Amino acid sequence: MNDPTTARHWLAAAAPKAAPAIATTTVLALARIWNANGAEHSVGNAVLMAALSLGAAAAGVVAGNATGDSVLVGTAFAASGALAFAGVAGYSEGLPLPLLLWSLATAGAYGLAARYWRHDRRETVAHERQTSERREEYAHIERVETLRATTQIEVARTGAAYAEQLAQALVTRATLPGFDPAALERAGLPELPTTEAK
Repeated sequence: MNDPTTARHWLAAAAPKAAPAIATTTVLALARIWNANGAEHSVGNAVLMAALSLGAAAAGVVAGNATGDSVLVGTAFAASGALAFAGVAGYSEGLPLPLLLWSLATAGAYGLAARYWRHDRRETVAHERQTSERREEYAHIERVETLRATTQIEVARTGAAYAEQLAQALVTRATLPGFDPAALERAGLPELPTTEAK
């Protein structure tokens, strides 16, 4: 009934919070490496990245209209934004514009992720609350059944002790001089069994 409690490692707890910054930083680093290898002021590379970005955005629109799956749509638009960011960071000459785009992309990623984190947190709290209520209910039922069983055992034990004492009293009374079972019957008491040797 009781699940074991395990503590998460601090890295496992912090990794989802760092994921948006790691993703945008990785895109910036790769774009700057691409810039250093000849993408700067390359019209062909800029057209390629613009086409890829527009293609990912179009895929997001189609997925939204066809399936309505918000995760798929969000992934397509995130890919579109990452491609556009990488194209600008790779095409531009200096570092200020890519850093500005990096900060905007990181802030936007955290803004979108915070919504999902709140939703997950609400679901986790609701699940923990339901689990706690079920545990309390089962514990209450268990206590009630334990009390009921203990009471039945005590009643049976008391009844057995009473029957034993009554039998002992009847045997003792039957051995007393002047005991008349017929007098008991005339008084309205039930007939006592007779022990006749056959």
